[in-house]
Amino acid sequence: EVQLVESGGGLVQAGGSLRLSCVVSGFTSDDGALGWFRQVPGKDLEGVSCISTGDGTRYYGDSVKGRFTISSENAKNTVYLQMNSLKPEDTGIYVCVADGTFDSSTMCGVPIGALDARGQGTPVTVSS
Repeated sequence: EVQLVESGGGLVQAGGSLRLSCVVSGFTSDDGALGWFRQVPGKDLEGVSCISTGDGTRYYGDSVKGRFTISSENAKNTVYLQMNSLKPEDTGIYVCVADGTFDSSTMCGVPIGALDARGQGTPVTVSS
């Protein structure tokens, strides 16, 4: 069973930074991906950034390109999301996800329900 546990969320002023972490257990696929989705108030969950476990290819949503960086440690054990230049519209619940089949760009584009596993989420609040 795949388990994902997020941490690192919190309250930050606009322009500030946060680093989210997700510890992954039970995930062994070399052909899948890990990533981050977010639930913004009033909107559906959206893929923010994903990384393929095979070749490390990264995908970023348009709204976070140039500001967020995804990385992984030991390929499949921990995934990070470094968030810089945060904006109030980045406020939401950030959920770590894993899938054994999709690559990074596909993972971030499908509904979260199509993925193999998800964590509980960590809240991020950006004040103006």
